[in-house]
Amino acid sequence: MKPGDSFENEFVITQEVQNGFISLFRDENPLHMDHRFAREKGFEGVVMHGNILGGFLSYFIGECLPVKNIIIHSQEIKYVKPVYLDEVLLLKAEIKNIYESVNAIEFNFAFQKKINAIVVAKGKFQIGII
Repeated sequence: MKPGDSFENEFVITQEVQNGFISLFRDENPLHMDHRFAREKGFEGVVMHGNILGGFLSYFIGECLPVKNIIIHSQEIKYVKPVYLDEVLLLKAEIKNIYESVNAIEFNFAFQKKINAIVVAKGKFQIGII
């Protein structure tokens, strides 16, 4: 792996994903549960929990990168646009820096809607090679 290398994976926000998140973490805020409430607040419908994307990011780091002997040092995510049920997202990550002296790799990433490439979240993460 070297700076500029990129990786991607597709994720779908299914009802099963939403239900699993709610079941595990019990975040039942009306923005995520009540269509009428969400529309009254200016959204198209219920907004998916932002940390669902955090879960997708964890899966991506642990399962989709070509190295498995890693640990996450840090991650930062900024939510740009809301995500809704049944949307297909593409996660793209690119190596920004490699710090050989401490066996660390820094990535920039973005989640975008597959249908129109609108970025819904972006950020960076750093992994350590163990």
